[in-house]
Amino acid sequence: MKTDIEIAQKCNMLKIDKIAANINLDENDIDVYGKYKAKIDLSVFDKIKDNKDGHLVLVTAITPTPAGEGKSTVTIGLTQALNKLGKKSIAALREPSLGPVFGMKGGATGGGYSQIVPMEDINLHFNGDFHAIGAAHNLISACIDNHIKQGNTLNIDINNITWKRVVDMNDRALRDIVIGLGGNINGVVRESSFQITVSSEIMAILCLANSIKDLKNKIANIIFGYDTKGNALKVLDLKIQGATTALLKEAIKPNLVQTLENTAVFVHGGPFANIAHGCNSILATNLAIKLSDYAITEAGFAADLGAEKFLNIKCRQANLKPSCIVIVATIRALKYHGGMNIKDLDKENIEALKSGIANLEKHIENMNEFNIPVVVAINKFITDTDKEIEYIKKHCESINIKVSLCEIWANGGSGGIELANTVVDVIEKNKADYKPLYPLDIPIEEKIKTICKKIYGARDVSFSNSAKKMIKKIDELGYSNLPICMSKTQKSISDNPTLLGRPSGFIVNIDEIRLASGAGFIIALAGSIIDMPGLPKTPAAEKIDIDDNGKISGLF
Repeated sequence: MKTDIEIAQKCNMLKIDKIAANINLDENDIDVYGKYKAKIDLSVFDKIKDNKDGHLVLVTAITPTPAGEGKSTVTIGLTQALNKLGKKSIAALREPSLGPVFGMKGGATGGGYSQIVPMEDINLHFNGDFHAIGAAHNLISACIDNHIKQGNTLNIDINNITWKRVVDMNDRALRDIVIGLGGNINGVVRESSFQITVSSEIMAILCLANSIKDLKNKIANIIFGYDTKGNALKVLDLKIQGATTALLKEAIKPNLVQTLENTAVFVHGGPFANIAHGCNSILATNLAIKLSDYAITEAGFAADLGAEKFLNIKCRQANLKPSCIVIVATIRALKYHGGMNIKDLDKENIEALKSGIANLEKHIENMNEFNIPVVVAINKFITDTDKEIEYIKKHCESINIKVSLCEIWANGGSGGIELANTVVDVIEKNKADYKPLYPLDIPIEEKIKTICKKIYGARDVSFSNSAKKMIKKIDELGYSNLPICMSKTQKSISDNPTLLGRPSGFIVNIDEIRLASGAGFIIALAGSIIDMPGLPKTPAAEKIDIDDNGKISGLF
């Protein structure tokens, strides 16, 4: 069996100008990066502003398991299938981070015959967006410490600086550090830390900005710390919002690539889904909506994390109105949620499936809260039995949910025809009436409780003293009307990673509250979420190689 990278390297890619021409863009609309990649000039938005909006389809999933779900693969396979049906469809995806690429999770370009290419380039540096974001973030970091060294006229409290440094790599040794050592010439000694680039507020801002002007305004509004009297200090106080934005002048442009079947894909931005909002950029999504009949996008992790934030944060800011939500599930993962040992998942087990399907049910209920029709996509594995497939189909039919079996990993777009037809049929027969889960003008605690109780199924929410203190601070600063960005484990609907399936009766513990004033949301942390991951004992980097001709192997 061929590996993903072997399949990707055997495909016949079209030159990127041909891909652009297929979606009615010409050479003046793109900045070409080699033969097979390009950036979209922002002037295109004026050109397409009067185009009719296509239908927006969000692809999400059940709670992740070690057995895998294949959300990105289904997203890519679905857009390929729609194009095979003669529908104009463009996918809008996130960019991969080098952290998981060299760590344990791997890349983010799909799998099998539903991939985006050039796979190696997208997974490794791509068009330099993450490096630009890292440079912009670290410019702010450097200017903060330089300001302190040069007299500190802003009276920055060195014990109350919330802005960290970033690097796009899993490096646990940088989680807690001391900077400024080596004498007065090296600045002021203080504790600091690094986070991975994808968790940077700059990343979140880039994905939520709708123009360079908006990007600069959002950056200016970033609170990086507080002065000795407790007053908030912003990037505009350092007078570097222009310089920071200048570093992002190319990164803000969405990237154009293609699927294995030569259909257009926009890949742009990549915020973490369990510390930020986990969606690709508003600009890329809007391009897909304006240039196609069916724009297919995804949100990180499961529906309780990425999809909830997509619907409560991104859709609010961009005025997006999704037409359909696809929830990806696998029989293997549902059996795992039903208590089956991962080593036995290849065996038929209807009882485990009956128990684990409660996880899927909860995610369906959650998406119904937003008044958007739902389709379940069963991502088929070769070990799935007819009885198991039939059980899921009948169960979904019993709760009036359309379900489709897809074999997009093995067959590409052809394996997603049933799903594509189902999505089109559901959109044509069911009018979506999107509404957010909560109003913005209720208290911060109530917004958090609404998410925890309605989406997670929690009995109650407990706030630490430090969380309560920060909520009060946010109220005083005038930011209480922002949406909530929940930060919790992706391994459970609850805040406890060991609780599989559909847990109930639990209390969510909010340990910390952070304010992302530039991005425009409040982060509520439930449990210890690490924004600088570490490498596993055997990192994926050990399997990646390059030969004398520049051919890369080992990526997945």
